[in-house]
Amino acid sequence: MKKVDFKSLLEENKNIITKICKAYSNDENEFKDYFQEVSLQIWRAYDSFKGESKISTWIYRITLNVCLSEIRKNSRRINTSSFKPDFDVAESYTDHNQEKIERLYIAIKALKKVDRAIILLYLEDKKYKEMAEILGINISNIGVKVNRIKQELKLKLNGK
Repeated sequence: MKKVDFKSLLEENKNIITKICKAYSNDENEFKDYFQEVSLQIWRAYDSFKGESKISTWIYRITLNVCLSEIRKNSRRINTSSFKPDFDVAESYTDHNQEKIERLYIAIKALKKVDRAIILLYLEDKKYKEMAEILGINISNIGVKVNRIKQELKLKLNGK
């Protein structure tokens, strides 16, 4: 793969990678580590991409797998730092919108790992079929899970 192609591939899919890495990381340094590891894995695996799915589906799958692997690795370490979200949100958002987005990320982080992945895909307007393909879950279960997760998030965001 040409260097320019790889850079453009990352640039085109940067939002996907960023959202997933933010949802699975606890701070800015961890986010950067996850993003870097995802980029490396995409670079390593690109030659084996067969084109059987959309490139965005393939990138979602790699990003989720890397984040889940990193969580497993990190769970073996003793973490003494406390959680404090520190995300850069686009400057065009008002303070109120920024607060809402940060609260949403905190609520999403409180979900189970698979539920986080499902809701992130849902927020990206992915079809249930594509979600099932990315996550390896039966398509009939996706709708039920999405509704349950939305209810759970609503409770968390309303302080219940």
